[in-house]
Amino acid sequence: QVQLTESGGGSVQTGGSLRLSCVVPGPYYDINCVGWFRQAPGKEREAVAAIWTGFGGNIVYTDAVKGRFTISHDMSKNTAYLQMNSLSPEDTAMYYCAAGRAVRVGSSLPKESEYDYWGQGTQVTVSS
Repeated sequence: QVQLTESGGGSVQTGGSLRLSCVVPGPYYDINCVGWFRQAPGKEREAVAAIWTGFGGNIVYTDAVKGRFTISHDMSKNTAYLQMNSLSPEDTAMYYCAAGRAVRVGSSLPKESEYDYWGQGTQVTVSS
């Protein structure tokens, strides 16, 4: 069972920044998409961002994070990132990364069921 490893979570004040990392065990070329999800207490898990690793590098964000979060990846390090700026208490959640081998390419965020591998999550807490 492939297990992804997230890191970079923590506690920040409103307006602060964090960068989450997600290490994908090799071979990275087997992955065509990496996504980030989050789950706040009492709420369902929601998709935040996704990046396709192939030519063109399609990227999609949920509306709530557009202009504040940036997803990227470094194939040489088998690592994906989520740079989070201008954080607010509404961003408080457990953040999970996911990777898929055959995720459909499109303009909407892939569903959870489209991913093959998941991490255990990293907590992000934003205080006012």
